[in-house]
Amino acid sequence: MDIEALRSFVAFVETGSFTQAARQTFRTQSAISMQMKKLESDTGQVLFQKQGRNLRLTDQGRLLSSYARRILAMHDEALGELGSGSAHSPLRIGCPDDYAESVLPQLVVLLRKLLPQLSLRVHSDCSTELRRMLESGLIDMAILTRAPGQEEGYLLCHDSGVWVHGGYPELLERPALPLVLYEADCKFHSSAIDGMEKLQRPYELICATSSATTIKALLKKGVGISAMARSTMSKGIVPVFAEVSPAKIELPALPSVDIVLQLSTSPHPLLGASMAVKLCQMFQNSSFKTQVSRILIDR
Repeated sequence: MDIEALRSFVAFVETGSFTQAARQTFRTQSAISMQMKKLESDTGQVLFQKQGRNLRLTDQGRLLSSYARRILAMHDEALGELGSGSAHSPLRIGCPDDYAESVLPQLVVLLRKLLPQLSLRVHSDCSTELRRMLESGLIDMAILTRAPGQEEGYLLCHDSGVWVHGGYPELLERPALPLVLYEADCKFHSSAIDGMEKLQRPYELICATSSATTIKALLKKGVGISAMARSTMSKGIVPVFAEVSPAKIELPALPSVDIVLQLSTSPHPLLGASMAVKLCQMFQNSSFKTQVSRILIDR
């Protein structure tokens, strides 16, 4: 089986779309379709089935997806090992601002243990822009948020949303709840706004930004309340229900999310799928949870 066809196949599995897979692999949609037909011919199996307007994997397709990831991991690992004695360009990491203080530092520590010879460049932006940069090959990997159950990326940790304020619980008693949220592409933004509408609770969106630093600064000045991932809380940021009885207020439920590491379809020579899996396993076994718990205790 062709390695590049397997890359396209995995890109489809992760995105659920031939269109998105084409963008990730820098091919046309027709080229992706031809690659998939060739894979079906090579395997002698039907890999896709129609479900409404969408395509879904058959049982054989899901089986191939497991093998494809392993084949690509071994392929990328072999190239990385063979080229490990050569000079390599820096590893370009994309990170949303909200994970720059919590997830990124621990990830960098582990990367330095695995690849001490490799220098790093970090680009901070919103998840939507980071996905575009991955598709365009402008970064090698990115820390992203996905909804549980999706296939995107390699799991770093599970997390959950929490309503927070900066020491001003009286804001919850205002007739129109003042909100300071991440940009509209953030899952907590959409959950907060949609939830307010369903509860028919008046609100005022004071500010929307991709900057976690801005949000936390505004909260500490009493400008509003916010919704964020529990792991991104820091000193001075207080969960709403820590000081106010849930019976006295009504706020929308916030979703659970997965924080994942997503690679470019043309990964860095030293950090392919095999190394990404190892890195994520190290992260899950690291002191990340302990560090987050300490932040919450010290807030």
